[in-house]
Amino acid sequence: MPDPRTMRKPLVAGNWKLNGTRESNKVLVQGILADVATADGCDVMVCPPFVYLQEVGLATAATNVLLGAQDLSVETSGAFTGAISGAMLRDVGCSHVIIGHSERRAVYGDMDTVVARKFQAAHGQGLQPILCVGESLAEREAGVTMEIIADQIGIVMEAAGVAPFAASIVAYEPVWAIGTGQTATPQQAQEVHAHIRGIIAAADAKIASNLRILYGGSVKGSNASDLFGMGDIDGGLIGGASLDATEFVTICRAAAGTN
Repeated sequence: MPDPRTMRKPLVAGNWKLNGTRESNKVLVQGILADVATADGCDVMVCPPFVYLQEVGLATAATNVLLGAQDLSVETSGAFTGAISGAMLRDVGCSHVIIGHSERRAVYGDMDTVVARKFQAAHGQGLQPILCVGESLAEREAGVTMEIIADQIGIVMEAAGVAPFAASIVAYEPVWAIGTGQTATPQQAQEVHAHIRGIIAAADAKIASNLRILYGGSVKGSNASDLFGMGDIDGGLIGGASLDATEFVTICRAAAGTN
């Protein structure tokens, strides 16, 4: 029987967060495209701020680099000033959208129920969600990491069922390792990734086997190979390191196994 992992193509997604200008984005995309072919065997995605999606999308349109958004509204249209619908994101070339990032949860108050609605909205409007889950430092120190992860995924499954996970991605991002320079050890990350796959497997083993689960939390070129070498880690959701083309491509190459 083939190893299920060999059927899950690695993915590295760069979350640019609230960074960049038209000029710096142009330079960054050019740098990524100049060398991304060396990461053949890995899907590559960039997720710039909303206002730059169209320009970045045009720059990557004729390439294999995917375009993702950092968030979306649960609404499709109407009197919702400042909101961006999934249909709008599709219209400018997005194929994916990040849902429930820890910064959205902590800063903007996206509770688990809101995340579940956004997950459904993404699917309903033709986007593949990257569902983020993770625990705080206090929760890890209290020994409740697995319960937190199960609750976050469980609320989404209660709302949407397991079937949409066949066309979804999950990203584990320990909140205590985001932007802090700290990183979960490969063994710590693997333990949670296996737990996530087990939660999905309890509802549908085939979907779980094919589900890509990314790690996000201070991934760098220097630690990417060790992290991606774990059996249930299928790539990364990269923050600060994705703003440096050389570093980002190095991470992509690690995911592709071409380092």
